[in-house]
Amino acid sequence: MTLQQEIVGNAMQMAVVNLQPGQTVYCEAGKFLFKTTNVTMETRLSGPSNSGGQQQGGAGGGGMGGLLRQAMGTAMQVGQRVLAGESLAFQYFTSQGGQGTVGFAGVLPGEMRALELDGTRAWFAEKDAFVAAESTVDFGIAFAGGRTGMSGGEGFVLEKFTGYGTVIIAGAGNFIDLNPADFGGRIEVDTGCVVAFEEGIQYGVQRVGGLNRQGIMNAVFGGEGLSLATLEGNGRVILQSLTIESLANALKKAQGGDKQGPTGGLFSTHAG
Repeated sequence: MTLQQEIVGNAMQMAVVNLQPGQTVYCEAGKFLFKTTNVTMETRLSGPSNSGGQQQGGAGGGGMGGLLRQAMGTAMQVGQRVLAGESLAFQYFTSQGGQGTVGFAGVLPGEMRALELDGTRAWFAEKDAFVAAESTVDFGIAFAGGRTGMSGGEGFVLEKFTGYGTVIIAGAGNFIDLNPADFGGRIEVDTGCVVAFEEGIQYGVQRVGGLNRQGIMNAVFGGEGLSLATLEGNGRVILQSLTIESLANALKKAQGGDKQGPTGGLFSTHAG
């Protein structure tokens, strides 16, 4: 069943979802805005695939062993989300006795996007991009690898979406859709500008320039630090025009505490 949704607004968009009777959508805690009275709300620690496993285990009569496996599966999911800095719980919304409406939004001024999964390709998104999805979409955590993650800052932990249906993501500023194949197969971007990309795109991190005069100038005065994200392959990539770090620095500067410093690069103070 296709999720009927509309993304509205400009500088701070929100998604208005119309649910059919019995249809369920879930969101990360803190992304819910409003609902009609016939839509029930339930908070769970488990993701949608694990909640399905619980129902199956109950029907199959797995006994204590089944309950233990379910509990361990939920604990592993929660542990992954804790390591990733994600919300501990999900909120599930189900329409009862007719059509219902639910509203969701991200946490930063910017755009939202509805992605359609057909079961053939997963989508990966930066941490905190997830807003809401159909219950047929599985939410998971993917790790880009220790070396990539340590170099790239934002790139260590990724959200992974698989299955079928609609998933709604949000970012900061405006979005642009690119395909690296249209630019020689590879693009290089600020690590904070990556919002999401399709499975098949190779994500990595590279040093900005070499250990020479120009490389040092790029790192110290260029505003990008020491690393850039690299995206290679043939597939859809979504970038955002505003990074969280630049937004935080702008707000601190407006309050009289300019943390960017004269270099704006390697020596800038990250908002913490």
